[in-house]
Amino acid sequence: MVVQIALIFSVVVQFIAFLITISLIPKTKFSIAWISISIGFLLMVIRRLVEVFYFFKEIPSDNTTLLNSWIAVIISLTMLLASFYIRKIFEVLNRIHQDRKENEAKLLSAIISTEEKERKHFSKELHDGLGPVLSSAKMTISAINKTNVEKQNTDLLDKVESLVDNAILTTREISNHLTPHVLERYGLKKAIETFIRNTMVSETIQINVSSNLGTRRYSDSIEVMLYRICCELVNNSQKHAFATKISIVLTDRIGALELEYKDNGIGFNSKHEKYGMGLTNIVSRVKSLNGSIEMISSPKNGFIANVKLPYDN
Repeated sequence: MVVQIALIFSVVVQFIAFLITISLIPKTKFSIAWISISIGFLLMVIRRLVEVFYFFKEIPSDNTTLLNSWIAVIISLTMLLASFYIRKIFEVLNRIHQDRKENEAKLLSAIISTEEKERKHFSKELHDGLGPVLSSAKMTISAINKTNVEKQNTDLLDKVESLVDNAILTTREISNHLTPHVLERYGLKKAIETFIRNTMVSETIQINVSSNLGTRRYSDSIEVMLYRICCELVNNSQKHAFATKISIVLTDRIGALELEYKDNGIGFNSKHEKYGMGLTNIVSRVKSLNGSIEMISSPKNGFIANVKLPYDN
């Protein structure tokens, strides 16, 4: 009796599995692979029904064995056909995934390129437009003869002149931040050193920059990318990690430009904590140039970033 119940139960289970596979055929857009799998499940149901039928009718086992053998052969063939087409499906899906990654990288690269162009345009407008206006205002104020002006007005003129000086300095800083002119003229190492010199928040911090780049120049995208990465990491080390030592090493590996960045700050758990906006942007920018980046950190053990950007020789 137990065997009979088990056989009936197996038939029901096989039939349910067959119904599920049949219901999924439209969702697979009538894929040959899925239709083959469905046929295989149908044959399994038939085989179970035959077993039950022969069991209850007590037909000689030789006939049962022969019929089961033929059904098993057909099931094997359908499953082989299904596996062949399933492999093709996975190949197509993998190709679609690769195309999507490439398109995402191209889109991100285009966004970053457009952003840099707008930065340059805005920087030029500040430098060539607002800069001369402020300089003219400064010259006009300086030309006023203060000997014939009352003391109160003299103080006001001095304040106005000081404000114009601050406006000129701020305009230059904004313009240089948008498009680092030192980078364009003197290269990556000099631009990073200039940025560090102008942004050090403490005299106790030690920042060492070394490289084997010499006078060699690289594409604007690579130089600007590494410059902005260094700026972001240095700011993080000073303002958030409270580091006292920072090491920046730029190395040309022939075909790839590498950045090794280290600090001795408070660190964080890089394996479990989510990156902030700054580090997330760095990862996205590196990937847009088909580069690689590895960031390692743990509490009280500082921070390490290794960036590798390929370039055409």
